[in-house]
Amino acid sequence: MSVTLDIRLKRANKVYHEGESVAGVIVLVCKEAMQHHGISLSMEGLVNLQLSSKSVGVFEAFYNSVKPIQLISCNIEVAKAGKIPGGKTEIPFEFPLLPKGNKVLYETYHGVFVNIQYTLRCDMKRSLLAKDLSRNCEFIIHCQPQKAKVVPTPVNFSITPDTLQNTRERSLLPKFLIRGNLDATNCVISQPLTGEVLVESSDVPIKSIELQLVRVETCGCAEGYARDATEIQNIQIAEGDVCHGLPIPIYMVFPRLFTCPTLETTNFKVEFEVNIVIVLHDDHLITENFPLKLCRV
Repeated sequence: MSVTLDIRLKRANKVYHEGESVAGVIVLVCKEAMQHHGISLSMEGLVNLQLSSKSVGVFEAFYNSVKPIQLISCNIEVAKAGKIPGGKTEIPFEFPLLPKGNKVLYETYHGVFVNIQYTLRCDMKRSLLAKDLSRNCEFIIHCQPQKAKVVPTPVNFSITPDTLQNTRERSLLPKFLIRGNLDATNCVISQPLTGEVLVESSDVPIKSIELQLVRVETCGCAEGYARDATEIQNIQIAEGDVCHGLPIPIYMVFPRLFTCPTLETTNFKVEFEVNIVIVLHDDHLITENFPLKLCRV
């Protein structure tokens, strides 16, 4: 006997804030009446911390502190054991978004070593012969916008062989001068990162100019911290040997779910950086790094 189970939220965008209620319906569709042994619905918010392979074994004490952090958890019985009529059945539900104890509901974030996720799970128990049914549905939490106004702090930069760090043979480097600016490094997450870059001169032709968004995730405890930087996205803003003296616009939208407002807690940190990468034709890589502070207003 085929039966389908689904969770539908009232909000199409599935975005909620702390203190609001998550409401929706459980939809059951079956051709004929069927027996069940109870339907339950649970809501859970977890922070999952993982160690990168380079840190495993370095911090033995980590294994205790890397347990998932539970931010919110509740469970309700939607229907007692009984019968469901044939056709479509909708059972409404509502959960208040109140964190456990003194916890805070952090914003949903899908990272590599830090994951903050909120899910609803519906379970329908059935007789021994029929398989139990379950359905998961993720919803998104946005943290409360900050009241203070964000004052943009523009950053001007100029890159020459003398400004570079981590170079082996400075004398062998070709001559170049690249200037530019970022309109702000404390960014509103819902607005793009903007600025411009301008190649004044370069002895070697330029192959490509790229914009790289990087997440810096730190997991740790009193024994030490493991800090890992990984790429979120890479956008090419210019290809080939660009005109010298021509401003090239920088424009990058922060991707949803893979970025969140900069977060710092006792066990983990999530920060963001942007790299402006210039690739020369002889495959020299010139990188200028800017730490970003993301917030929601």
